Amino acid sequence: MALPLLCPAPRGPTSCHERSKVKNGKGMAKEHLVHLADRALLRISGKDARAFLQGIVSNDVGALQPACPLYAALLTPQGKFLHDFILYEQDGGVILVDVAAEGRQDLVRRLTMYRLRAKVDIDEETRSCVLAMFPARRESMPEGFMAFADPRDPGLGLRLVGSDAMLPPSLDDPALYDLHRLKLGIPDGARDLVRERSTLAEADFERLNGVSFTKGCYVGQELTARMKHRGLAKRRLLPVIIDGESPACGTLLELDGKEVAEMRSSCDGYGMALVRIDGIKAIEDAGGVSWANGTIRLLHTVEPRG
Repeated sequence: MALPLLCPAPRGPTSCHERSKVKNGKGMAKEHLVHLADRALLRISGKDARAFLQGIVSNDVGALQPACPLYAALLTPQGKFLHDFILYEQDGGVILVDVAAEGRQDLVRRLTMYRLRAKVDIDEETRSCVLAMFPARRESMPEGFMAFADPRDPGLGLRLVGSDAMLPPSLDDPALYDLHRLKLGIPDGARDLVRERSTLAEADFERLNGVSFTKGCYVGQELTARMKHRGLAKRRLLPVIIDGESPACGTLLELDGKEVAEMRSSCDGYGMALVRIDGIKAIEDAGGVSWANGTIRLLHTVEPRG
């Protein structure tokens, strides 16, 4: 099904050369445009679309507007992570779901399971694509794309949604986006969270504007609320700097014989690690955690939250 372009972006320069024109000295930072080929889109439509999503996802779908996308997650009934995604509203009550491509079919299966008698259609947008632009400059967007501010963090820039037939001929290396989000400390749900094991508290979803504690019931709400209000989280995904070779995802990191962290995704000297909250001070005091081929240091001091 082709994606309808309801809010086409203004025309602007699309080549890497044009996008790289910046002022010297204190001018604007270089702009990057990246095709997020590891993302896919679903289309949720029907008169019950909003109510359907409101009852199952972690964030308040009532706040979703055409100019205000929403970050959210689908959890197990026990409150464990399954999928994270960004929701975009279109005219006519249609909602697009920007999700990791590797989890698309599983998400469709689970949404279909919850649909029951709701008047909702769930379709895959097979001829559409997602781009990222950072820093965000709406005057230089490629033609034929809808633009949305990334709801997780202003520093992530814009998400652009459109037909894959409109992909600009010149795009930047996707690794640049990966490095950018790691420097901001933004986890990638498909690589930094573990399906049916991670929790929203560990991923700091509240900081990422991905969870509502006032919307009422949704799937997995009980554990999520309890972990926040009782301060039960024992680990948190934190950004790290890697001096030396990057450990493989899943590598356990020890300090004085005690496990203090588990490595997750990384790129060019930066990464994410699942760190024990009670080990943060020890890691900082020691100047990092040494392992066989280097040292892992916390990117910045983090004030643990419950």
